[in-house]
Amino acid sequence: MVEWYLFLPQVGLGVEELTLRACTAETSNFDGVAFLDHLETPMAPASPIWEAMTLATWVAAKTERLRIGHLVLCDPFRHAAVLAKQAVTLAEVSGGRFELGLGSGSMPDELAKFGFGTATGRERVVALEQTLRDLKRYWGEADDAQVPRPSQPIPLLLGGRGPRMLELVRRYADWWNLPATHIDALPGLVPQIGNARVSVQQMVGFIGKNADADEVIGKARRRYGHFGSGLVCGRADELIDYFGGLHSQGAQRFYVWFSDPAPESIAEFGESVIGGFRAND
Repeated sequence: MVEWYLFLPQVGLGVEELTLRACTAETSNFDGVAFLDHLETPMAPASPIWEAMTLATWVAAKTERLRIGHLVLCDPFRHAAVLAKQAVTLAEVSGGRFELGLGSGSMPDELAKFGFGTATGRERVVALEQTLRDLKRYWGEADDAQVPRPSQPIPLLLGGRGPRMLELVRRYADWWNLPATHIDALPGLVPQIGNARVSVQQMVGFIGKNADADEVIGKARRRYGHFGSGLVCGRADELIDYFGGLHSQGAQRFYVWFSDPAPESIAEFGESVIGGFRAND
């Protein structure tokens, strides 16, 4: 069964506004919600952004069914021992609804600005692998294992598409996520990820039943046209067909990123697109 997550960057909205959108997703056929992880807003550092793990904990407390995660947590931001403890705690307090999404860090300038070093991309991937080994150790039976241990496995998602990242996906991940900017690469990358399940991040300009199509498409393309094929615009029937095509290429989960994340759009999308997709599946 295909899973549907709301990708909800915690930028430019208050905590209560973000919580409202997550709660709307929970009652509108979405399976989960995911946040991003930055210390300043990418390409807009003056725009406020909330801390990723704290917000995830808050939203977990305000929801009952929705799974909670990130696309993706930045490995350099957290010592592995601290991350291991945070993940177990959030998994337990949420009733097993937390999924650990990790990446090696995509913005070197941000890492340098806030004192996380100047490691190369290759060095950051090496460091991420060490974190993955450490997590396994802290959650296992090693002499320095932490208690409490996870009462059930915490799903691990890795994001990235380089050869070294895909090797980590094959060796460690339950899920692999392809960013919206590389949707066209999906068919060629799926055979390289081993047994990991496939998720896709997709920016959507959703044309609701009472919306003006030209207005929605124009606004979405002005803001997010640089995503290329990572942006898709359409009405419910068109989007059902589109996501069906990605599913046929191997996608098993969609992280839907709305160009206009109004609660009304989230609710209508859940009813018409997700509901329609499942009715046809």
